[in-house]
Amino acid sequence: MDYQAINKVILQKLREELPKHLSYHSVSHVLDVIDATEQIATGEGISGEDLVLLKTAALFHDSGFLFGAKDHEQKSCEVAAEYLPQFGYDQAQIDQIKGMIMATKIPQAPQNHLEQILADADLDYLGRDDFFTIGDKLYDELAMFGIITNERDWNLLQERFLESHVYHTRTAISNRNAKKQENLDIIKTKLAQ
Repeated sequence: MDYQAINKVILQKLREELPKHLSYHSVSHVLDVIDATEQIATGEGISGEDLVLLKTAALFHDSGFLFGAKDHEQKSCEVAAEYLPQFGYDQAQIDQIKGMIMATKIPQAPQNHLEQILADADLDYLGRDDFFTIGDKLYDELAMFGIITNERDWNLLQERFLESHVYHTRTAISNRNAKKQENLDIIKTKLAQ
């Protein structure tokens, strides 16, 4: 598996071809998820081939946005299946990667430890200090698609999402839950005003 080579190819493709109006589902999100994946995987004691598979899944997890938002996880799996054999990934590894990508679909339902790690990495920002900065990017993107039309609707959506969201790994639970609750409390305060 040549992760470094595929990383270069896919990041370049995303930089050149992702629609510019995607303020959240961008190359910076992909890089953020790869970084979060590495941090959570380290905390969970994952290394070697499993870590490479995880980082590869993180790299591809939103590549389906090249073809639009609808069913982008399934499309991301198709992109991965198209590219990975050329970089030394076998079918069993590709199937694992596809499972991890599908685990990021909302509502998340990861089926194994690696899928739990990627699911947590994809929503790592919910429990971080940059939650509102990143959230603003998602707000802009959803507003552009006409999914939300004002800040109150956005805060209600965020409130529901944070209340229903759960982290799956011990690492994410211990590192992110407290801050996620703080972020939720701030949203509740805004809604109460």
